Amino acid sequence: MKTSEIKFTVSLDENNLPVKIDWNASDANEESSCKAMMVQLWDANENNTLRIDLWTKDMLVDEMKQFYHQCLLSMADTFERATNEVDTAKELRAFAMQFGEKLNLIKKNQ
Repeated sequence: MKTSEIKFTVSLDENNLPVKIDWNASDANEESSCKAMMVQLWDANENNTLRIDLWTKDMLVDEMKQFYHQCLLSMADTFERATNEVDTAKELRAFAMQFGEKLNLIKKNQ
């Protein structure tokens, strides 16, 4: 069986606030940096989601809004692939679009 590892390294300041997030995947053989990450894990024993949400001090509010908008759209795509619930995924995409419009990330449909 093949295994792959994804590693996150978070550098903190004197107040334990993230200043840098580096990550790499064993299959990629390359390290990268990011300003924010959201990792969700399903705990089958507890029937509960565990989360890790981190962002660096220099991430701008406008970047965070765009990050959330894109995450919502991505969640709709993943949900559709995983469940084949096309109509529900469409509703989630519609919410993501309204979210994007409200935050002036995308233009409102006329």
